[in-house]
Amino acid sequence: MDFTVEVLLKGREDVIARQMEHAVAPGEWTDGDVREVLHMALREFEQALSPDADERRPIHLRGFNWIVTPLQQGVAIAIEMATGALVAGPFEVDSDWLTASITRVMAAPATEQGGVH
Repeated sequence: MDFTVEVLLKGREDVIARQMEHAVAPGEWTDGDVREVLHMALREFEQALSPDADERRPIHLRGFNWIVTPLQQGVAIAIEMATGALVAGPFEVDSDWLTASITRVMAAPATEQGGVH
């Protein structure tokens, strides 16, 4: 399934948008799929912030605020950090389920989060 990640860095007015693809449809997601989508979105944020950064640098699920927000069709994941914000979506999935899944993924110990390289 395709989704968009839009990144807005602090101090900049332009939004960087990128189409992403995840192999599993949102209605069939597990917590592992949610973790992977979060990593994909955060990797795009990292690339926008530091285009020359090592793409294998681990992505950890710490140090940001997030919310699942409804759209006209589906929901989006909005993430805010000290250096900017991103929105990923739309996803055709129940917002309460996605909120609970992200909560579980974020609560997992760092060793279980699978810092993606």
